[in-house]
Order: sequence, then C-alpha cells, then structure tokens
Amino acid sequence: MPPQLLDQAEIEARLALLHPGWAGTTAKLGRSIEFADFPSAVEFINRLAPQCEALDHHPDLALRWRWVDVELSTHSAGGVTELDATLAGIVDEVAAALPQAS
Repeated sequence: MPPQLLDQAEIEARLALLHPGWAGTTAKLGRSIEFADFPSAVEFINRLAPQCEALDHHPDLALRWRWVDVELSTHSAGGVTELDATLAGIVDEVAAALPQAS
C-alpha cells in the first residue's frame, strides 16, 4: 500500500519547517538551490544520493551549472507524502553543508 497523500494544509505545515526556498502543492514539492560553483552543486548531488538510497525515496534532480533544482513526489502514491517532507529536510541539511551563492 502506498504512503498516504498529504493535503495542502499538511503540506503548508511541513513547508513552514523547511528552508524558505521550498514551495509545494499536493502534486510536488520543489526548491532551486544556487551553489557557489559547479563543483559544489555536483558535490551536493553526490552527498544526497546515499541518503536517498537509505530512505528508498528518490528526488527528481536537474543540474544546471551551479544550480540544482529538486522536485519531490511519491510517484507510487500520486503526490506528496510524508516521505517527501522528510526528504526535503535532508535536502536542506545537505545543502547547508556546502558553499552556496551569496
């Protein structure tokens, strides 16, 4: 059985606990992160990957020079679940450990 979908009020409550760059609907959560340089953006993805594997939940990532766009959705459930909120917190922790654009 897939995880339970969150409604918009539940999503807003979770977003309030995250980096202010996050936005979300019942379909997906998203954040764009600008790092100081390309190697930092790549390092972010390299550090995030093992944590995603451990959670068995995988984001959609797009790398553009020093930017990484992150989108989260539980595809098997058809929208945003608690897994996505948890992974968003992990994304914030990993991103905070690397140099970001000023």
